[in-house]
Amino acid sequence: MACLHDHSCEDHDCSSDFSLYKHIDLSKVSALNEAVQGSVKSVFKAWEQRLEISGGHLVSNEGDPELLVFIPFTSDVKIKSISVVGGADGTSPAKMRAFTNREGIDFSDAQNMQPVQEWDLVENLQGVLEYQTRYSRFQNVGNLTLHFSENFGADETQIYYIGLKGEATQLKRDVVATIVYEVMPNPSDHKTPTDASGGLSHVE
Repeated sequence: MACLHDHSCEDHDCSSDFSLYKHIDLSKVSALNEAVQGSVKSVFKAWEQRLEISGGHLVSNEGDPELLVFIPFTSDVKIKSISVVGGADGTSPAKMRAFTNREGIDFSDAQNMQPVQEWDLVENLQGVLEYQTRYSRFQNVGNLTLHFSENFGADETQIYYIGLKGEATQLKRDVVATIVYEVMPNPSDHKTPTDASGGLSHVE
């Protein structure tokens, strides 16, 4: 489901709505079938910069419009909606499928796996549309994979902006991992008492 903004962005801080930008682990973002390696990172930016093209954009290899974008987060997040700004002349993505907490997905996986949700997209050149998620399915998301399987008829797909609206948990993912590690018993902290001869002693 796509919806238009129901307010004037001059009177409303839309950038705060798409606050998950700050929780994306940008150094680990990647894409399959991008024409320029690493260019996918350029589509994640502040909402007010969504129409800027000077910083580059994501383009698929010519003759193959399919793209697969992997987005890890620095903390678990809840995703309410997704916004995608594509290119003109048929280069905008026409379909989007989402997978959560699945690392290492390739095109074969994406085509054969059941997505958490999928959308038919429309050309959104001005960045005024957002696609609502089935919110209950997008809780505790550590990473998100977006599969753009086709566009509107061009030889390549172009994406200038991907925005994610939602909220993050308070704990960063590395902190959560540390907590899990600390609650696991450390054998050195639980030595079995020994007797004077150095053997194991029985505890009655």
